[in-house]
Amino acid sequence: MDINLPAGRKIYFASDFHLGAPNAAASREREKLIIKWLEEAEKDAQHIFLVGDLFDFWFEYKHVIPKGYTRIFGKLAALRDKGIGISVFIGNHDMWMNGYFEDELDIPVYYEPQTYTIGGKRFYIGHGDGLGPGDHGYKFLKKVFRNPVCRWLFSALHPAIGISMANYFSRKSRAATGQNLEHFLGEENEWLAIYSREVLEKEHFDYFIFGHRHLPLDIQVGPNSRYINLGDWLNYFSYAVFDGKETSLKFYTEEGAKAAKVAKSGVKDVVEDRR
Repeated sequence: MDINLPAGRKIYFASDFHLGAPNAAASREREKLIIKWLEEAEKDAQHIFLVGDLFDFWFEYKHVIPKGYTRIFGKLAALRDKGIGISVFIGNHDMWMNGYFEDELDIPVYYEPQTYTIGGKRFYIGHGDGLGPGDHGYKFLKKVFRNPVCRWLFSALHPAIGISMANYFSRKSRAATGQNLEHFLGEENEWLAIYSREVLEKEHFDYFIFGHRHLPLDIQVGPNSRYINLGDWLNYFSYAVFDGKETSLKFYTEEGAKAAKVAKSGVKDVVEDRR
């Protein structure tokens, strides 16, 4: 699909806010920082892509959604009311969306990677979970979690039980895998870079924009193609901006930029767990 980009306007990308983690107090402070970023982006944003894992856990019951997140919902609604486009992609932590964003916020939600032409550049955008080589265990679990029967079974649980249980396992998952995910594997071993190169064998894209990896990355994957990982707002407070000519990876805080340099200074040989 095409997105018109008038002169002076920009496209913003961010992912992996993981609101709700690690606890309500820390999440609320991070939410306020995200709102501040959105308010600054509002000045020249034509479209904002939120590329998965906005929440550490999300499940939409028929008449119930998880408690909290009032500030970000209000801000997103205000941005849409001003005519700023917003697109949301589900991640592996918030895959159980079911119409709330579309009906209440007028924001489309995408379950698979999408392609766009913006300002004459071609973009391939998705959360990134389950893409690339290996990780067969997660790919199987992804199919299970997206199965309508599994979703129906979970919805039969009372929200007080289901949400509490899911939050527990979500936090446990991060504790087990989070440290591994924040080491640079080298340009030839990053699995989303490998996936991007495979796509390029069939079709050209100027930019591959993913989240999920939790490490801000900008890797050349072809003569005129780059893979950009958006990082996260747990450690790096990173995002990307397309100004009509170039897409740049940026950091909202100096601490985030410094943390990214440290994380990318060492290369690990193998990482199997993917959040």
